[in-house]
Formats: sequence, structure tokens, C-alpha cells
Amino acid sequence: MIKKARNEDLEILAKLAMLMWREHSINELINEFSEIMTNGKSQFFLQYENNVPIGFAQCQLRYDYVEGTSTSPVGYLEGIFVKEGYRNKGYAKKLLAECEAWARESGCHEFASDCEIDNIDSFHFHKAMNFTEVNRIICFTKKL
Repeated sequence: MIKKARNEDLEILAKLAMLMWREHSINELINEFSEIMTNGKSQFFLQYENNVPIGFAQCQLRYDYVEGTSTSPVGYLEGIFVKEGYRNKGYAKKLLAECEAWARESGCHEFASDCEIDNIDSFHFHKAMNFTEVNRIICFTKKL
């Protein structure tokens, strides 16, 4: 079962997200997700198996330039995660389909995503889900 996440799901969502974004605390993620949910331009989906939360996806509408797209807004996959032991069973594909449907309902004609250049699992997931690679970049920064 997949459901749209609501404010009462923030702790469940944050606990799952911590398994992917380990550099954050639960409280940081709860606060961040709460803010994101109130802006109306994002949606989180939770995947359950036998009433146990096993995965989530975060998508949003992007109005800024999105590499390789020509319309606005663009639906954007910000994050997707399925717990080990539940992978390769089609759950991520179903979560992605929910995100794409939400983006379509929100007026999008294109959907995009990204992954770290060395995240081979994510790269293979995107290719398997019929994403087209449009660019590879390495970002730099320095203190002024």
C-alpha cells in the first residue's frame, strides 16, 4: 500500500529518510519535511508492506531551470528509498509512478531526477525506470 504522507507521518518519514541521508538527525529531517510539506509544491509518499513502513519517495515541482527539460514546472524526484530486504520487488517503481502521477496532476509535462556521479545503484535504477541521462557534472565550491 502507498499513501500520501501527512504531518502525522513525519516521524515515520524521517526514520526512513535517515537510512538514506545518514548525516541528518531525526529532528532535522522532521523540521525540514514539515516545512517542505507546507509549501504545497512537494509531496511525499510512503510505501507499506503488511502495515510496516518500508520506503518513501519525495517529489516536488521545480520552476527553475532543470537540466535537459524545456517546460515548467517540472516534476522532480528528490529522493526515493526502500529498506534492504524489500528491494527488487517493484516498490521503488510503484513509488516513482505515484510521484509521476502527482506531477502530471500538478500540470507537469516532464519529470526529472539526479543522482551522485558515483551512485551506481541509483544510476541503474534511473535507467531501468526509463530516465534518459542528459548530462554529467561535477560541482565545485570554495569559501570567499
